[in-house]
Amino acid sequence: MYVCLCKGITSSQIQQTIDAGADSLRDLRETLGVSTQCGKCARTALDLLRQAGSDQQPATQCDYYAAL
Repeated sequence: MYVCLCKGITSSQIQQTIDAGADSLRDLRETLGVSTQCGKCARTALDLLRQAGSDQQPATQCDYYAAL
């Protein structure tokens, strides 16, 4: 799915950049050019960052009980 229409950046490209170590919108902006023109893609890019961050954090005891 295209996230940044101005630069033609897809969610796959953003995910690859996150997997390579990007952990902020600034990193995505510097690497891909996301959110450097109209800025409408910033929210979706941040959502992808947050999803990746929550996937990488280990489960805590509270998370375990919440899942039950």
